[in-house]
Amino acid sequence: MAHEHKLEIFRGLLKFKSNTQKIWGVLIFLSIVTAIEVVLGIYKPSWSMGQVLGMKLLNWIFIILTIVKAYYITWDFMHMRDETKGLRRAVVWTTIFLILYLVFILLQEGGYVFRVYENGFIKRDF
Repeated sequence: MAHEHKLEIFRGLLKFKSNTQKIWGVLIFLSIVTAIEVVLGIYKPSWSMGQVLGMKLLNWIFIILTIVKAYYITWDFMHMRDETKGLRRAVVWTTIFLILYLVFILLQEGGYVFRVYENGFIKRDF
């Protein structure tokens, strides 16, 4: 039994006639996003150096564009769009949990290292 893949991207705004055209369309979109990242990374415009929520605006732009690329790679190239709702949720929630866990570890260890550099040796009892 052959399964037909949905031939659209951007929530149906752009429709393709075949899987080959869709692959090229997503590839071109991902290439454009990557080119924007590279150009911003090379030139580092002055407007992007302002602080927003503790980080430079340029860093936030990179994070957002990377998430967009990861979404389209997973959704279209890995065919998550054609999977059941349960599998999609399992993948997404597992990823979110892992990211939050890694952020927690980064903040916990980063705070400890900062205090060691600031105050010298610190012994912690757990």
